[in-house]
Amino acid sequence: MIKNTLMVQGTSSDAGKSMLVAALCRCLYRRGVKVAPFKPQNMALNSAVTGEGGEIGRAQAVQAQAAGIAPTVDMNPVLLKPSTDTGAQVIIHGKAIANMQAGVYHNYKNVAMEAVLTSHARLVRQYQCVIVEGAGSPAEVNLREGDIANMGFAEAVNCPVILIADIDRGGVFAQLVGTLALLSDSEQKRVVGFVINKFRGDIALLKSGLEWLEKRTGKPVLGVLPYLPNLQLAAEDAVNAAQNHVADDSRLTIAVPVFTRISNHTDFDMLRVLPQVNLVYVPPHTSVPPCDLIILPGSKNVRGDLAFTREMGWHQDIARHLRYGGKVLGICGGYQMLGKLISDPNGVEGPPGNTPGLGYLDTQTVLQREKQLTLSRGQLCLCANGIQPAVSESVDVEGYQIHVGETDVNEATCFAILSDGQREGAISSDNQIAGTYLHGLFDNTSALKTILAWAGATVQVEQSYAELQERELNRLADMSEQHLDWETIDSLIGCI
Repeated sequence: MIKNTLMVQGTSSDAGKSMLVAALCRCLYRRGVKVAPFKPQNMALNSAVTGEGGEIGRAQAVQAQAAGIAPTVDMNPVLLKPSTDTGAQVIIHGKAIANMQAGVYHNYKNVAMEAVLTSHARLVRQYQCVIVEGAGSPAEVNLREGDIANMGFAEAVNCPVILIADIDRGGVFAQLVGTLALLSDSEQKRVVGFVINKFRGDIALLKSGLEWLEKRTGKPVLGVLPYLPNLQLAAEDAVNAAQNHVADDSRLTIAVPVFTRISNHTDFDMLRVLPQVNLVYVPPHTSVPPCDLIILPGSKNVRGDLAFTREMGWHQDIARHLRYGGKVLGICGGYQMLGKLISDPNGVEGPPGNTPGLGYLDTQTVLQREKQLTLSRGQLCLCANGIQPAVSESVDVEGYQIHVGETDVNEATCFAILSDGQREGAISSDNQIAGTYLHGLFDNTSALKTILAWAGATVQVEQSYAELQERELNRLADMSEQHLDWETIDSLIGCI
């Protein structure tokens, strides 16, 4: 097996693959190794924009940060963004190529595999080693044919595999032994060891189980990673209700309705660590609670989620919130919903047609086939008293745009003026409602403080989002340095 590529696969989704790849990248980076992350195929609605204007999974952007490098499209050559229960937008090398139903994509995998192998080859030429993340579980027997995400890739490039399992879910030995048993003989041979994730308690009580596992499988346990409470790394995909944050010194309550196709909810990660902010994710069939600010997030199916908003009665909650003087901010799809009309003449996100918006902003949006992917900088035009500040007083803002909508804006005040002079977003004449295409708004400390002041509270921010991520990556790496068998891992990688 080759030694410059090591793959991490999991017994299930959310077993800890993304975390372990980030940890390995940061540990190797701190040792002076030129390392890159790689995920052949990702299915996620949390994405990031690279410097070359491509779209990749959010987890790979975090892993690139762990490796001390800028993210590129080669780190996630195939990204699937679900738009329905059976269909997804297919993104190859950072660009959307088509919307495909599951059966159609299954037949497309041979083409996708070419993109995967091309990207991996480029990374191998540029870096001393590549740490690869699998997807879901390699034991999903119904998806084995044409697999490009797990063992199909590992077999194609002949790399070793570490299998990780989450003990916090229970049944960790069944997870590992069962997964191994469902692999082919050649796949079993390339599994070089196990990692057990999220262990709590006395490790001595686990020892007999570890010995049994090693004797039963003939594979070593390469580490037992302890549960890290309150780890604040950007999530790969789904919103977890446990992500709600109750503030120690509450000054502001923010509610975020959870759409069926919510995208880039990592926009709100910074709000979850502020001691003065209560962040509440509002699940389906639950009313929006009393709050200071409602944020309508991004959506992969904006017309569908607008209909869902009305079905849940959230449009009535928003109207009541505004009558009581609350503020509303729409980001990307949420911004489009706040306007008068959303048109999809080409069926980009579903059946062609028009959907009336919530009507709070004087805007109209037409969904286009071509997706806009840009990193943006500018000056924020939002302020607490609703008066657009002079340029010299403007607050810097930066973020990234991922959208297919072209929005015609008739509001007098824009949300931001970008560095190229373009007006971006809109603010209502009564200063209660704002909308923008900029994701990552709250990652910038000055913009974060200004937006929260507009919502009604002065909040102290001790560190930027980038600094928070650095702290958490180092925390993760410190734990991994202590609890992983680095002598064996070093021998597998062969670059230290």
